[in-house]
Amino acid sequence: MKPNACAFLIVLALSSTSFASGIYRYVDEHGHVSFSDQARHDGYIPLVKTWKGWNPLAPPANLYARIYEYSPLIESVASRYQVSPSLIKAVIHAESHFDPLARSSKGAMGLMQLMPGTARQYYVVNRQDPQQNIEGGTRYLKDLLKMFNNDVRLSVAAYNAGQNAVKRRGNKIPPYPETQRYVKKVLALYDDYQTQSNNSQLAQN
Repeated sequence: MKPNACAFLIVLALSSTSFASGIYRYVDEHGHVSFSDQARHDGYIPLVKTWKGWNPLAPPANLYARIYEYSPLIESVASRYQVSPSLIKAVIHAESHFDPLARSSKGAMGLMQLMPGTARQYYVVNRQDPQQNIEGGTRYLKDLLKMFNNDVRLSVAAYNAGQNAVKRRGNKIPPYPETQRYVKKVLALYDDYQTQSNNSQLAQN
């Protein structure tokens, strides 16, 4: 059987599931296509079922749609690791604008822009997978909060510049312009998301 025919049969067999079940496509350097129900490495692209068939996961058209799409997942992970969902949203907003396929010039990937070393530390196999990325990024954020006695400012600074950069300066925000701008941005977003959450709870009561 030809490779393309095999690939088609695999997709056909998996077509009764959705992205939540996990369907991924990988194209190697020779152009060979393979499909799997597991993201074995960052080369595997998550697929979603649309009226046109199975297509690569793409971010929603606007930021508000992205926030709405990933909020349930963020709330679930936040509850599991006891980290504020507003803080997770603020970090995702600042890092990727809720784009699961975002890549930086430094090699960070995904919603929470995980570097390869951080991904390995928290057992994230595919940084483009939203669930893996948010879980890994949240666990990292949780460890930073523990490390810096729940000081959000220092934890956010460490998320951007690295924990050692914060420790070397006696647990102070490093004097890097990028990091200082990043901390201000995340804290402002954190406050906004927290206010929205509080208003939503008041409206429900």
